Amino acid sequence: MGVDKLVNADVTEAVIGSFYHVYNSLGVGFLEKVYEDSMAVVLRKQGMEVQTQFPIKVRFEGEIVGEYRADLLVANCVIVELKAADMTIDAHEAQLINYLRATPIEVGLLLNFGPKPEFRRRIYLNENKPHLRLSGPSS
Repeated sequence: MGVDKLVNADVTEAVIGSFYHVYNSLGVGFLEKVYEDSMAVVLRKQGMEVQTQFPIKVRFEGEIVGEYRADLLVANCVIVELKAADMTIDAHEAQLINYLRATPIEVGLLLNFGPKPEFRRRIYLNENKPHLRLSGPSS
């Protein structure tokens, strides 16, 4: 069993279960914001801490050079990026990886509420983020 299977597995399992619950309840066709709010409701009912539109500041040489918002931060340890697209594409995954690279969060989930439910789980360990040690907090 690799490291990827161990890091925050309990939280990602809860998020993925909630994803299928929301998907099966609402189906396809809503805007991402509807799925975001629905995911937050389901996860909070499970006792999870959820922040919507979690701010991410990208720093370079100590200066903020970009600001983004992840759809959800769950239990302060998993970034969740939601899509409502026909299918996930590499650019969606790159967005999630960049959020992980810019923060001390190591695990991310890409959830797609498209015609076919899809999820991708990605990890980016902090040991591979030397810029975080040089630039201070990311948010």
